[in-house]
Amino acid sequence: MSQTKKDIFERMLASEAIPMNDPEYPKLFEVVSRTIELSAALNKSNSIDEIRRHLGEITGQEIDESTTVFIPFHTNFGKHTRLGKNVFINHGCSFLDLGGITIEDDVMIGPRVNLVTEDHPVDPATRKTLILKPIVVKRNAWIAAGATILPGVTVGENSVVAAGAVVTDDIPDNTVVGGVPAKFIKAI
Repeated sequence: MSQTKKDIFERMLASEAIPMNDPEYPKLFEVVSRTIELSAALNKSNSIDEIRRHLGEITGQEIDESTTVFIPFHTNFGKHTRLGKNVFINHGCSFLDLGGITIEDDVMIGPRVNLVTEDHPVDPATRKTLILKPIVVKRNAWIAAGATILPGVTVGENSVVAAGAVVTDDIPDNTVVGGVPAKFIKAI
């Protein structure tokens, strides 16, 4: 029985470690280079509709007209980000989405929020290896100003991440968390 080898993008979304010497690494940098070019146009946009159009080019999906993104907006890859309907993303956000970012409907994301799906081993010999884990922000969640969501985290439905929090673990539905690292504050 023959097995089809997954390409680098499938392996990234499957949370497989990607060493820097991976023979398909150049394919990753082709997308990154294109995203850098498209991001320049995105961040010069003069209207919300133009922002949606450019962001759609970056992500490879149509951005629903109910979704609003303010610039500047930064992503290193873009193709692994999925945005729902009625999403609001404020100024200065950064999405490192190699591992996959899913933002469900009705989510609010405050200014300067960082969603980071990428990590590296601590061992210096393998430190340039990418360790990728997806981030999911469920329906009606609110991530407040300056919060950082780290790889592998799911933010539960209706939950709130307080300003400046650093989220390292999943957040249950209907929960408020805050602090560094983020801890339970109260149920909603």
